[in-house]
Amino acid sequence: MKISPRRVLAAALTVLAFATATACADADSDDPTKLTVGFVVDPSWAQIPVADRVGLFDKHNVTVEVVNFPSGVEALQAVAAGQVDIATAADVPTSAVLTRSPSLRIVGDGSRWEGSRIIARRSAGIDDVADLAGKSIGTPLGTSAAYFAANTLSHNNITANLVQVAPSATVTAASGHDVDAVSIFQPYQAQVVAALGADAVELTGGSYHQHSLYLATQDAVARKAEALTAFFAALSEAGEQLKALAEPAVEAVSAATQLRPDLLRGVLPQFDFTLQLPPTLPGKLTELGQWAESQGKIPAGTPLPDYATVIDNRFLPVS
Repeated sequence: MKISPRRVLAAALTVLAFATATACADADSDDPTKLTVGFVVDPSWAQIPVADRVGLFDKHNVTVEVVNFPSGVEALQAVAAGQVDIATAADVPTSAVLTRSPSLRIVGDGSRWEGSRIIARRSAGIDDVADLAGKSIGTPLGTSAAYFAANTLSHNNITANLVQVAPSATVTAASGHDVDAVSIFQPYQAQVVAALGADAVELTGGSYHQHSLYLATQDAVARKAEALTAFFAALSEAGEQLKALAEPAVEAVSAATQLRPDLLRGVLPQFDFTLQLPPTLPGKLTELGQWAESQGKIPAGTPLPDYATVIDNRFLPVS
């Protein structure tokens, strides 16, 4: 089997991220003022690069080491292994990982995203959601992007073929006509739209809006409470800058995600960057856990946790 250089590079980057995370965790695990954060490179958690770049972590006297990951699945593997103190991940992979790592705690919901779209190719004969019937949709299976696609298809009584495509390969898969459409989170969604140009068709039609979560290890919750509180205080200030589309904030997210500032000014308003832990979250995680089981991401018959018991709201700023 021929393995593409792109896949080799992606695998190498993931290994490097794990190695870096392990080194950081070993160095900082005994220092209660330091946090190692697994950051999924996605505007959903844009507060992190903003707080880092404009000095908000320093302002709140917390040292933060940021380790990049391509998706929440990899970031959750790192936090479950104790290689980082905190990981960012969407609600879908979170619902699954908590069945295997019940000691993790959800300590924040950083943003809600209402900009999910299936990006289809007009040249594939797709102009609206109904045209997805029988088509191939590339998506990283088991992620929030895959759930969005499945939810959209279900709401419209459409059957299509979901095909595994890694986040970093979605632009190539779409522009190379390997699939008829893709369902992917940011920043890749904006990159696919830009790559397809006039051939891009943006489709929606489901009921899913992503929760962008922060999960912490039991050790971090127990020993680094002050650092976690300071971390979220910095993120709260960063969120205000994002809401205002302040130039330093946009530049920080651009540097982190490699999205052009002009694209980000259209993307960032799709997010509600208010830090919260809504009371509806446990019910949503139960629904997503049931879907993950139906997709084989949770072994059949595995009891779902009481998600309300793994939520810890002590560290968020009081509104």
